[in-house]
Amino acid sequence: MKRFSWFEFLSKEWLLLISALGVIITSVYLQRIPHYSVSDFEIFYALFVFFVIVKGMKDSGILTRFSENISKGKFLPLKLILATFVLSMFVTNDVALIIIVPLTLNLTVEKKHILVILEAIAANSGAALTPFGNPQNLFIYWFYGVGTKDFIFRIAPFSLIFLVLLVLASFMIKDHNHHVREKKEKLRSSSYIYLILLLVFILAVIHILPLYIGMVIIAWVLLMDRKSFLIDYGLLITFFFFFGLSDNLRVMLGSDLQNKGHVFLLSALTSQIISNVPATLFFAKFTPQWKSLLWGVNVGGFGSLVGSLANFIAYKIYITNKDTDNSFHFTLLFLLFGYVAFFIGIGLYFVFERLL
Repeated sequence: MKRFSWFEFLSKEWLLLISALGVIITSVYLQRIPHYSVSDFEIFYALFVFFVIVKGMKDSGILTRFSENISKGKFLPLKLILATFVLSMFVTNDVALIIIVPLTLNLTVEKKHILVILEAIAANSGAALTPFGNPQNLFIYWFYGVGTKDFIFRIAPFSLIFLVLLVLASFMIKDHNHHVREKKEKLRSSSYIYLILLLVFILAVIHILPLYIGMVIIAWVLLMDRKSFLIDYGLLITFFFFFGLSDNLRVMLGSDLQNKGHVFLLSALTSQIISNVPATLFFAKFTPQWKSLLWGVNVGGFGSLVGSLANFIAYKIYITNKDTDNSFHFTLLFLLFGYVAFFIGIGLYFVFERLL
């Protein structure tokens, strides 16, 4: 049995501990218990159901089988980047990279380190396009009661322009003599059931089906595949504490952010320090400007390693792989490409600001 390590726990769950401490300190100071709205609990419940479905899909092998199939034929770098972009739209940027980056490292392809960096950018830009591509999008979509068409329309310029740039960048990487070194992933019988469950969840998120349909999904997993409940509960609990912390801070500060440009820049810059998910939870309680917040936290996903959890996932998978070396050089390039994307994103916001 693995021994418990406080260092490992603190390094992994530092944001959870900070958010919990923040709730305690602000609650004692204000002498109040944070108010949790019905919307907060709906978001919390929707995230839980979504995480369970994605965990089941990942364990069933269907996502890995998809990635293996695209590794055949020509234009491999292009296909890997497109696959990362599309997967992230439906199963989150984190999961897309967990599937695609290890596959990339098992292929023979030039400039593998550049390809992994481009995949990280593709995951963040692709996930931005849908309400369920990442946790912050789902929160904004549900918290502000945004219509699906309006949501996609407002963020589409960001995602689609980055898609064009990524496609062009993929041709910098030559494609030759590639092969997968591992055995083909075996599909479990539940793989297609999880695809159906994902479709049901998406229909519930976009308000075609009632949200309580998620209880049917949970009941099926409880009876047939309990391992899918082994999700990142630390992230869920962090959400819960940040809901409370944001409510307390709103009472303390007693003001709203109304300027669209300020909301965008503050959320993008704050994401560089505390990551875009907690930045979203923090600023949402202070501003009605959901479009600027949506752009800000998704642009903020570029840049630093903590701007988005997806960045750290891609980075960690690469530097811990036994076949990679020169992590210092990779780190510099990762930050360089990330901040180029970050400043392009800032420029795009001010170009399309009138639409927002």
